[in-house]
Amino acid sequence: MVQDLYREVILAHYRSPANRHPLPDATAHGYAHNPLCGDELTVFARVGEQRLVDAAYEAQGCSIAHASADMMVDLVKGKDLREVKRLISLFEEMVEGGDSAPTDQLGALQVFREVRRFPVRVKCAVLPWTTLRASLDGAPDGTAGR
Repeated sequence: MVQDLYREVILAHYRSPANRHPLPDATAHGYAHNPLCGDELTVFARVGEQRLVDAAYEAQGCSIAHASADMMVDLVKGKDLREVKRLISLFEEMVEGGDSAPTDQLGALQVFREVRRFPVRVKCAVLPWTTLRASLDGAPDGTAGR
């Protein structure tokens, strides 16, 4: 049952992404490539006043990376940068096998807990999140390292 929901959510965001587009006024961006499966991803962020004002992504690759990126943007857009980085860590911990963190804050992204059953796919799910973190660490308004 959970596995069916996992598939449905992944495919819905892969087929009809709301956040897959360039962001011309981005103040930061990050690029990542997963050589194991060929995923390529660019995450765009517009940062202002210690807040992630807007975000988007462009990608080529598997449905898991696309869905993770699309849902990530939905979750973090408009949030304080410290909260964004906390959510990144929370998602990574959940997907990589941590059971102690309160994942209810991740909403529908909790379906990605199923990725743990397929270790080779964990990097696909985490790739957008680590790319967002890297882009924020290089953001021009002094947010690096926070």
